[in-house]
Amino acid sequence: RVLLQGDGASPHNPELARRKAYTARTFQQTSAEWAKRTETTNAGQRMLTDVIPLGGGVPIKVGQETIGAVGLSGAPMGQAQEEACAKAGIAKVADQLR
Repeated sequence: RVLLQGDGASPHNPELARRKAYTARTFQQTSAEWAKRTETTNAGQRMLTDVIPLGGGVPIKVGQETIGAVGLSGAPMGQAQEEACAKAGIAKVADQLR
């Protein structure tokens, strides 16, 4: 596990990032996809501890297996930018994942 926090980050950002990663890992899809899916169906899943219906969480996959997740919070342009950054980071190390 790794946690990086910028000097100007708000105190709540690490917790939001952790919960976004947890959501992506648990449901094996981005936290944004899960948030959209649970708006109308499976809404009870939103009651689970530590999940959060916000974008910024991306699962780390090797083939079809989810081996972890990345969560970001506090990007200046919001959740879409967080998700794009997470995906770029995963892509950068994809050849090293097994």
